[in-house]
Amino acid sequence: MTKRIMVVEDNDLNRKLFCDLLRAKGFEVEPVADGREAIEKTRDFSPNLVVMDIQLPNVSGLSLIEQLKGDAGLRQIPVLAVTAYAAKGDEERIREAGAEGYLAKPVSIAPFLSAVTSLI
Repeated sequence: MTKRIMVVEDNDLNRKLFCDLLRAKGFEVEPVADGREAIEKTRDFSPNLVVMDIQLPNVSGLSLIEQLKGDAGLRQIPVLAVTAYAAKGDEERIREAGAEGYLAKPVSIAPFLSAVTSLI
């Protein structure tokens, strides 16, 4: 059965890159540009993994991770946080919110695919 990955990323180029890479590896992908739609789309799509940008307009990726992990029906879905925030303490704060994986932007292809594979 094909694994499903939801990509929550407001940057058009990054979202397209992540989705294209994942589709090329055989994953079914659901792109989400607006973080305000992320929780509902997660329920509808039932992904095996959520790739979550942390710096989103209108809503924080950290807040979305906390909402996912606080929802009994969604908390088992692993989250890979991908962020331009790479200051001291950021990874710890993101993992404390519930993310199982963390990558700093700019993201290289091999580490991205490796992180995805390890979480699925």
